[in-house]
Amino acid sequence: MKNSYESPLCSRYASPEMQYIFSPDMKFTTWRRLWIALAETEQALGLPITDEQIAELKAHVEDIDYQAAARYEKECRHDVMSHIKAYGDQCPKAKGIIHLGATSCYVGDNTDLIIMRKGLLLLRDKLVTAIRLLAEFAKKYKATPTLAFTHFQPAQPTTVGKRATLWIHDLCMDLEELEFVLDHLKMLGSKGTTGTQASFMELFDGDINKVRKADQMIAEKMGFSAVYPVSGQTYSRKVDSRVLNVLSAIAQSAHKFSNDIRLLQHLKEVEEPFEKGQIGSSAMAYKRNPMRSERIASLSRYVLTDALNPAITAATQWFERTLDDSANKRISVAEAFLATDAILNLVINVSDGLVVYEQVIQRHLLEELPFMATENILMDAVKLGGDRQELHEKIRVHSMAAARQVKEFGKPNDLLHRIAEDPAFGMQYEDLVQLMEPKNFTGAATLQTESFLNDVVQPILQTHQSVDALPEINV
Repeated sequence: MKNSYESPLCSRYASPEMQYIFSPDMKFTTWRRLWIALAETEQALGLPITDEQIAELKAHVEDIDYQAAARYEKECRHDVMSHIKAYGDQCPKAKGIIHLGATSCYVGDNTDLIIMRKGLLLLRDKLVTAIRLLAEFAKKYKATPTLAFTHFQPAQPTTVGKRATLWIHDLCMDLEELEFVLDHLKMLGSKGTTGTQASFMELFDGDINKVRKADQMIAEKMGFSAVYPVSGQTYSRKVDSRVLNVLSAIAQSAHKFSNDIRLLQHLKEVEEPFEKGQIGSSAMAYKRNPMRSERIASLSRYVLTDALNPAITAATQWFERTLDDSANKRISVAEAFLATDAILNLVINVSDGLVVYEQVIQRHLLEELPFMATENILMDAVKLGGDRQELHEKIRVHSMAAARQVKEFGKPNDLLHRIAEDPAFGMQYEDLVQLMEPKNFTGAATLQTESFLNDVVQPILQTHQSVDALPEINV
């Protein structure tokens, strides 16, 4: 339909895999699987539920009658009850035991936790892929000198690969945090209307062991090892806040990465991929705009601000349950996942096709290197018998004069010529040129890159070695 709003996160950005995770089919088939898990558990613990009833429920997991559910919801104004009725119409023998003892959050909250876990697992694989691609890039350019910046002003040289390790390190921190959240994500289980499990205590004649067993059995049937030990009707909304904080962290890292690529593309040192038929500007045909990196930045800002929603929701809940979380939660959580998925798709795409212009990098470095080499020049001149304090002042004066030639007159940096012509230094121009080997000024950058890739990144890739294929990405 073209006459109603459609989220760009679905039509333009997020992958089909992430869209499915947050789709109605995923949500409502999970509801039905939870009802089956509940029925199986209650049967196993002694309630009069038959195999025939459970078989009937299983036979209709996938064939959801959305029209019937919509009709029921229009009547009863309750989404869970509308789906219970629609499911019951398809399962007349099991109709009377669907949702037995449960409250709405049994299906709603448990499904949300299942969906968030699936979303985190998909993002984890994409994080690993991005780390792997950038690690390959860092390894290739580990010893390629480049001009480093502080305050976006020329500072000491680094290497192209060492700079890439900064991007990777941020993503490794995000992966560590994501895995922590995954490891600590639990099911709500079957906690009842206010979290006291009163309905289940009634069903099992006050047998607390059976009530606790039901909680654990349902969790295990749905692939979780544990349930949250206490809750109101809902799981703590701090869980949503914790999850979206991880997505925010990924967005922070991606935004920083995209900023660096955009600046490097302005310098013509490194470019993101540019397709053969891609148009950079509708007006200026020559332009090669960093549109992928700009899209990363744009979507990342959305995730950063969206992460405030569950934080505010968690802070404003009332006692054991209030419904002012629902509308916000179903939008903010889903869209944060869809946007983060799109961000990582773009990071992967950019990382897999970065173009490095080494001659431009070298030219920029050599233009600034004479200024950065002045300390080495000073030391060598002192070894030749010069006065350190006198030479320091001369270098300062020559540096200011050379900078003026570059900035005011657009001329080449002539600092080395000025020093060579000053007899106080006792150095020939050829000697000074020999000092200008860029790799002599990158410190331990190459060794740091090697150590980081071997000691930090390689164990991560080894742990996740099954993640070896690039996802199909539409950017």
